[in-house]
Amino acid sequence: MAAPEVDQAISYIRQIAVRRIPVEIVEENDVHVVELHHVPLGVVGGITPWNFPVLLALWKVAPALITGNTFVLKPTPYTPLTALRFGQIAQSVLPAGVLSVLSGGDQLGPQMTNHPDVAKISFTDSTETGKHVLRSAAGTVKRVTLELGGNDAAIVLPDADYKAIIPQLFWGAFGNQGQWCVGIKRLYIHRSFHADFVAAFVDYAKTVKVGDGLDPEVGLGPVQNKMQFDKLKTFLDDIKANGQKIAFGGDIDETQSGYFFPITVVDNPPENSKIVQEEQFGPIIPIIVYDDIDDAVNRANASIYGLGGSVWGRDTEAAVAVANRVEAGMVWVNEIHTQGVDIPFGGHKQSGIGTEQGHEGRLLFTNPKSVLVPKTSFSKAISQSQN
Repeated sequence: MAAPEVDQAISYIRQIAVRRIPVEIVEENDVHVVELHHVPLGVVGGITPWNFPVLLALWKVAPALITGNTFVLKPTPYTPLTALRFGQIAQSVLPAGVLSVLSGGDQLGPQMTNHPDVAKISFTDSTETGKHVLRSAAGTVKRVTLELGGNDAAIVLPDADYKAIIPQLFWGAFGNQGQWCVGIKRLYIHRSFHADFVAAFVDYAKTVKVGDGLDPEVGLGPVQNKMQFDKLKTFLDDIKANGQKIAFGGDIDETQSGYFFPITVVDNPPENSKIVQEEQFGPIIPIIVYDDIDDAVNRANASIYGLGGSVWGRDTEAAVAVANRVEAGMVWVNEIHTQGVDIPFGGHKQSGIGTEQGHEGRLLFTNPKSVLVPKTSFSKAISQSQN
């Protein structure tokens, strides 16, 4: 995933570099003209995770800079080198002090969120850590954007051509070793084809090799760190302790050096099970049976999270109607993980506050400022500017 991530980051920078927030005329009458300006906040602090260390850093740095701010970037201790290298490259382009990169342990985060000169914190990581950031930032009433965890549900409707979409569903769940906030974490499958779907999904999983990510034949590499590897083992232990059915995988090769976790498919675990209720952030997927669409939507929404989701079916209009009922900041219909510089990216409920990307996300790096000008003065100023 490293090369595609860097390519996406380069494309993102090129696209956002030409975006601007124009001055708006929000009111004009015989008395005055009211202009709405969006002015920089000042110093913005960004705290970024380890799963996409290049792209997610630039998602914060670039919009902050084009809206006139300076930026202090703190990468996770798990992946500091990519951010430091980016900062090194940026120094040859940006004026001194515009971008600073601070590498260090977790103690740096509270220093940034408490610092009185930092006007905003843009944070991406877990929901629990995001709550600490929010509490800390409240002391100086900082602006905060939080992009937090998710437990995204994919609902495959009864009319879906389910065999044709299995590759998209598989990689929507297992891409980047399942380590992405908007990865598919729960798969809801209609009872009429559940057994056939599980069999076909497992057949596809068998074609994907887990191993050294530098091997071109490998589809999934190791998870990123021991902390995440150990967390995933708690899910596997819970699945086995509760007698849930593992349709594929589930056995860790202890002789293999590295944090290699097997592709694991869990067949119809209970709705209240750990693997359904919590975010696994790794290569385990529960495939869950539903009987009617209302039931599927209600179960998809019965989560503290609301980051993303997807709906799949031949009848696009019906699928969109279901998508509109899913409580999430982003819902894909018959596609997955398409994103763009002008598409807002953010969650509902405990998946975050605010949004990144899009015009809406760029506005959050600014303060709105209304300028009210008498009509005669405004007309005179326009005339002088034209001369």
